[in-house]
Amino acid sequence: MSTAYHVVVCASLVPDPLQTLEPVAGPAGPALKNEAMLPFVLDPWAAHALYEAAHLAKNRPGTKVWLVSLGPKPKLQQVMMTVAQKVPFEFVPLDGSASGFAEASAVAAALAEGIQAIPGLDRSKLLVFGGWESASRGAGVTLSMVGERLGIIDQFQGVDELKIQDDGAFEVVERLEGGQHQISRCAGPPALFGWATGHLPEPKNNPQIGMINMRTLMPALQKAKPIQLADAGLSFDSVVLPKQLRETRIVKDASAEDVAREIVDWISK
Repeated sequence: MSTAYHVVVCASLVPDPLQTLEPVAGPAGPALKNEAMLPFVLDPWAAHALYEAAHLAKNRPGTKVWLVSLGPKPKLQQVMMTVAQKVPFEFVPLDGSASGFAEASAVAAALAEGIQAIPGLDRSKLLVFGGWESASRGAGVTLSMVGERLGIIDQFQGVDELKIQDDGAFEVVERLEGGQHQISRCAGPPALFGWATGHLPEPKNNPQIGMINMRTLMPALQKAKPIQLADAGLSFDSVVLPKQLRETRIVKDASAEDVAREIVDWISK
């Protein structure tokens, strides 16, 4: 008999990467220029985690998938109109800031609290999925902090593949430096997985899945818990775009050593 799991996917909202993002200093701290007008999407790394969760649920009857996301309620609704047509899940919205300048520990605390409040969640079946990286909250610590707050010791980051063995154990393929992978074995849940890109393509839009998800998505949005992220004394001296600098010279008959030395000297300045 195959084991059923309770999979919780932590996913953030990010501005569409095709937009020009300009940081500004606002009254409440750093922000993006015209942020309220920017179209948002589900974070690409978190999206991979969601697709992996849906794939697992498809192959493991009885498995449930929840999507926990922190962001302004109008942006959550905008993004879910598209995401809801990809894969089936139950939505757990948290109405708060999706700013990439938010303190990672505060975001982790809000996500962990939202997960713990899910009715009927079975810790003995719990798998927490999320993005290894993020297009906005790329601190690299948010997901691991969520796991720590939930008391999950078995954590894996940079996951490309998850194989469930016949005895219920997991074989986890994680990325390492130099294009290598590490294969680990985990006895079972609870466990946390920070996904890289995985191997699955983006699912096609399915209106039928969208209609099923919308039955619970809209009521969940209406009941979304307001979240006020604590800044823990966080401050920024300045927020500016990186300056572009281009210095080009055409040199003939220079050796590779001379070119390398000149590059090092230029970087050192």
